[in-house]
Amino acid sequence: MNLTHLDENNKPKMVDVSDKEESTRVAIASGIIEVTPEAYKAVVENIAKKGPVLQTAVIAAIQGAKETSRLIPMCHPLMLTSIKTDIEEIADLPGFKLTLRVKLKGRTGVEMEALMGVSVGLLTIYDMLKAIDKGMVIRNIQLEEKTGGVSGAFRR
Repeated sequence: MNLTHLDENNKPKMVDVSDKEESTRVAIASGIIEVTPEAYKAVVENIAKKGPVLQTAVIAAIQGAKETSRLIPMCHPLMLTSIKTDIEEIADLPGFKLTLRVKLKGRTGVEMEALMGVSVGLLTIYDMLKAIDKGMVIRNIQLEEKTGGVSGAFRR
């Protein structure tokens, strides 16, 4: 299997997508952050000292998706047409599951943007709660689904 980010001399390269057909591409990614009961309570009761944690995480997730090409060297700058977020409160864990759906009409996929958005959103929750809980665990950041493009659909 050839890695598309390496040229014939095994040097890194950004893939040339100029000859690819545009198509609608969607990627959904998710991740979980486990927190202490005290940190969970601070979030759901909206009493965290740094402000509204989940609302801030949503904004951060959107910004993270939009800025992916600045941080992942071989990612193309993309004109995303839609970013939707969902944060599920998981009292039994306790913690939160962040899901991001990213969409565009273009020549390359949006998997990295969805994964980056989830990562930045969860890291924002960590940042806002670290005074209460330094033992938080971020886990299971994963691609759930992708559609569009030559490689076809994927669903976990």
